[in-house]
Amino acid sequence: MTVHGTCDPRFSQVREEFEANLAHRGEVGASVCVIVDGEVAVDLWGGQAAPGRPWASDTIGHVWSCTKGATALCAHVLASRGDLDLDAPVVRYWPEYGVRGKGGTLVRHLLSHQAGLPALREPLPPGAFYDWKLMAGRLAEQEPYWEPGTRHGYHALTFGYLVGEVVRRVSGRSLGTFFREEVAEPLGLDFWLGLPEEQEGRVAPTVPADPPQAPASFYLRAFGDPASVQAAVLAHEGGYMAAGESDSRAAHAAEIGAVGGITNARGLAGMYRPLSLGGGDLVTREHLALMSLTASAGADAVLLAPTHFALGFVKQVDNRHLPEPDSEGVLLAETAFGHVGMGGSIGFCDPAARLAFGYTMSRQGAGLGVNPRGQALVDAAYRALGHRQAYGGIWYA
Repeated sequence: MTVHGTCDPRFSQVREEFEANLAHRGEVGASVCVIVDGEVAVDLWGGQAAPGRPWASDTIGHVWSCTKGATALCAHVLASRGDLDLDAPVVRYWPEYGVRGKGGTLVRHLLSHQAGLPALREPLPPGAFYDWKLMAGRLAEQEPYWEPGTRHGYHALTFGYLVGEVVRRVSGRSLGTFFREEVAEPLGLDFWLGLPEEQEGRVAPTVPADPPQAPASFYLRAFGDPASVQAAVLAHEGGYMAAGESDSRAAHAAEIGAVGGITNARGLAGMYRPLSLGGGDLVTREHLALMSLTASAGADAVLLAPTHFALGFVKQVDNRHLPEPDSEGVLLAETAFGHVGMGGSIGFCDPAARLAFGYTMSRQGAGLGVNPRGQALVDAAYRALGHRQAYGGIWYA
């Protein structure tokens, strides 16, 4: 399949790996973008957006949990301006939240997956994810699965309503509106939390992953124990995870701050570009340093594999010692932070390397981290910058 776009010769290995993804690794359609020192070094796309429709320069797609990076950035913009205190109790901004043992929950607990609300305890009505008021109200009323701040567990589908409701209460604007007005439009990004209908024709539908030979521990627990929090994550989502529903017009139009973002590699890398350069007009340099610090790490109470989070962002974690597909982690430099999306998409920045990176694709992988297609592109970008791969597979200068 033909690869289109531009690539600085210095980053020729990124193009080679992108071509190999399409030719040998089962890629259907994808895009990759690398920005260094604020300049675009790689902007490539190729494959099929849909049967009979080539992936074009302006093709966009569902990036799943890469959306969490956009939602977290909104909170950090407010915090950097002094409008939001990340160490304050959530009830300062959202008084209704402080019931059933949640009164001591801090804003930072929402961002670091320590809030204890990774799932709804009861089933939701169909289409609940498209009703912001309903979702925020249900979460505010619920008893947490654990005492907030005492452990971390991935808030796969609830993160956006929790952090986004704080953004809404502080700014007076919905999460999607705030992101559009304060991030996407000023940066000229083709990145949407709530896709306008006129943009729908550019979306590449998601191609589900093939069933894995050995499911991740999260899925084994979810399907093996109906009373588990893992089962609740998958079952109490109002049908959003049903086949094809996440690609419906209703899903694309809704502001789903955990998993609903629509963009491409150029949009992901562009969002992280100012952060790779010290913060730009989004956050101060001092606040940028806070954004990259570890906030929670180790055994994840929901995913049942090690994870590593800053305040709203994923950090590097090497799980290759675990059986597949739990072995998929995120192999980045220690100074990098960003977010992965279900199936393998990723956007991140590395301020030390002045690097911003984005990769999106339509065909998902079966694991919970960055699969070999995306990791090959990340590795090639770091090699081009003169980094070496040290022990544990983590990239260092």
